[in-house]
Amino acid sequence: MTQHWPAGEIARMILDGFDDYREHFRRITLGARERFEQARWQDIQRAAAARINLYEQKVGEVNGWLRDGFDEEVLLEVEQWPLVKSAYIRLIDPRLDDELSETWYNSLFCSLFSHDQINDGCMFIHTTRPSIRNHERAAQTRTYTPDGSLKGLLRAIFCDYAFAYGDLEHDLSRLEEQLRDCLPDWVCKDPALAVELFVPVLYRNKGAYLVGRLYNSDEQWPLVIPLLHREGHGIEADALITDEAEVSIIFSFTRSYFMVDVPVPAEFVNFLKRILPGKHIAELYTSIGFYKHGKSEFYRALINHLASTDDRFIMAPGVRGMVMSVFTLPGFNTVFKIIKDRFSPSKTVDRATVIDKYRLVKSVDRVGRMADTQEFADFRFPRAKFEPECLAELLEVAPSTVAVEGDTVLVRHCWTERRMIPLNLYLEQASEGQVLEALEDYGLAIKQLAAANIFPGDMLLKNFGVTRHGRVVFYDYDEISYLTEVNFRHIPPPRYPEDEMSGEPWYSIGPHDVFPEEFPPFLFADMGQRRLFSRLHGELYDADYWKGLQASIREGKVIDVFPYRRKGR
Repeated sequence: MTQHWPAGEIARMILDGFDDYREHFRRITLGARERFEQARWQDIQRAAAARINLYEQKVGEVNGWLRDGFDEEVLLEVEQWPLVKSAYIRLIDPRLDDELSETWYNSLFCSLFSHDQINDGCMFIHTTRPSIRNHERAAQTRTYTPDGSLKGLLRAIFCDYAFAYGDLEHDLSRLEEQLRDCLPDWVCKDPALAVELFVPVLYRNKGAYLVGRLYNSDEQWPLVIPLLHREGHGIEADALITDEAEVSIIFSFTRSYFMVDVPVPAEFVNFLKRILPGKHIAELYTSIGFYKHGKSEFYRALINHLASTDDRFIMAPGVRGMVMSVFTLPGFNTVFKIIKDRFSPSKTVDRATVIDKYRLVKSVDRVGRMADTQEFADFRFPRAKFEPECLAELLEVAPSTVAVEGDTVLVRHCWTERRMIPLNLYLEQASEGQVLEALEDYGLAIKQLAAANIFPGDMLLKNFGVTRHGRVVFYDYDEISYLTEVNFRHIPPPRYPEDEMSGEPWYSIGPHDVFPEEFPPFLFADMGQRRLFSRLHGELYDADYWKGLQASIREGKVIDVFPYRRKGR
């Protein structure tokens, strides 16, 4: 008699673990409104970090359930796992979050087996889910029409999205004026004009966001209305945004993840994709907290790109890193970063520290100034997809991470980030006006990171990039630290005239000491850029400025950093 192999039981235990994860994820998410209404800003930051860490925590728990519940020899019989996958598919078919449950299954499989066991027979390399969900469910959007009055339309919206508004009439008048400024007059008067808003509110940091679209019979525009809690003055509708580029920035890869309760994630992502067609669905899933599924969609897009194009990996443009080696695909808007086996002598960090720094970025408030990352293990690429010079360099600088196995290149560990133009290269080609804008934003990036308790450490221009929207973003994390860990000092006056002529400092320097007065020659070789930056952001060269930020952070102050332009507020 053939022994029963417990495929169904294993599948059920994996899905039970997913239900437990989703329940905890949803509980944290549903607390966002109360935290916003009560202005519990530090609790918001803690909740965001807890929700990010929840996934790996729950995967670890379910891995333990499986190992405790089944004999290891049976559980790790990989040839039987296509049966688990089939049983799991039957279990998730009725679900409204079935695509997320596929990613969860993949995570559990990878926690049990080495990555060379990955194949579509045992895992969901390709999704089995339809893009449109046809299950019975409540409507996810609300539609409003002006009936001759834009202010009446806005009033109807704010009746449905009820908060303790401080001065709603003033907000309605201001938003109506902004709406008329955003759209042509004939659109505002079009009887076919309508607004469609997603029912759940999106929360992030100190803001809440109503998200949807304006449309008529011919066109559509994205629509975002940010709400702010002015402590002591109630909730305020801060702006009305219809520009696609600005809305895209709100959903940027440089931002923390939104808290929003989405019963049908695929439907909401498809809704966002309609108003932001330039965004990949991987980025949209990630933006609402499903970063592991965003990683799945990224991987699927990558293997599809490799299979359908002649693109080959090359070394990324820019100055070679002292800690990381970076390569890219010209037609795929991503860089791949690996840790070198040996660092430049000036670097004092080790491999474990670099990994910790990059993982830290995942859980902190990136304030629109740090690129999100995805961490991967055991990537396998066709050797033919590498330019020979690129592969040779990777094998030279990171032989413990990159290996050739026949016709395959194995990358044992890497991070992916959005590709940007390195700031130093951008400035070389920029016009005078572009240089001014870039240096202004470079200084703002440093200040906003610092106010969020992040000190970049290595602030060289090459470690910042310029996005397609012209924003300056930090992307090299091997030396970041919390600002409050740094000891900012003034350079002591020389003891003797000879001290100033000496090549050695006449004062002691501790491991956490930073002297902002030394920044100008360190950051800028170009004297014109150095003078311009001093005029724009000279306070960054003063230790007292940094100490003041540290004092504010220690007092528990949470800064306001808005993901939309001030002129729209």
